[in-house]
Amino acid sequence: MSSVNPQRSEKVTHKVWVRASHWIISLSFLFLVFTGIEILMVHPRLYWGEVGNELTPALLEFPISRNHQRSDWEEKIPFFDTPDSPVSAGRNGEELMFNENGWGRSLHFLAAWFLVLTGLVYLFIGVFSGHFQKHIWPRIRELTPSQIFRDVKSHFQLKIAPPSGGPQYGILQKIAYMSIIFFAFPLAIITGFTMSPAITAAYPFLLEIFGGYQSARTIHFFTSLSLEIFLIMHIAMIILSGFKQQVRYMTLGK
Repeated sequence: MSSVNPQRSEKVTHKVWVRASHWIISLSFLFLVFTGIEILMVHPRLYWGEVGNELTPALLEFPISRNHQRSDWEEKIPFFDTPDSPVSAGRNGEELMFNENGWGRSLHFLAAWFLVLTGLVYLFIGVFSGHFQKHIWPRIRELTPSQIFRDVKSHFQLKIAPPSGGPQYGILQKIAYMSIIFFAFPLAIITGFTMSPAITAAYPFLLEIFGGYQSARTIHFFTSLSLEIFLIMHIAMIILSGFKQQVRYMTLGK
């Protein structure tokens, strides 16, 4: 996106490594969104704690597939003679369930590794080349209430500067990018790792940090949702500031 601050005159183009990582991460994220929705459709319920299934109360349930609020269970059978015993039950009408989960999980996992590896390269080069310090990290003088208010007002009034061809960002953009790069994406990745029994077998402290598999899944969902909202806003700003020029700058660098 171009900056909403038209006063800057420096002409800095996006580096090749920035453009390449931008498109790899963007495509990987789109695959993650698509497969993530498919995975959620198979089990459209969120829980909090270590375990959760359709026989236990849900924190949230989404009406996004025919698996929503299914009640075709057979008799529930407790494992132990205690009030809090886990239960088991068979299900009638199993063939009516939406259960295409294998390919979705495999593609989700593959896209995640593309994003993680590319993100690590981007982070490494960004730190040691000074890219974050020069273009992304907000400067103290930009964090004044008047500067932030002026940038917020410009956005609400849709006063979007034309594309500059490089990383000349306003204060709101810098705050958004820093939040995405150093908080949202890492949190989504770590909670994704926490849902993997193979990883938590080697690093069980992850379950302690997030309070269990189901808590990690719920945090992962809401973090991913925030990333999707950012993506929608990002695309909207690109369209408002000049879609063709922005895509050309981020693809060809000129």
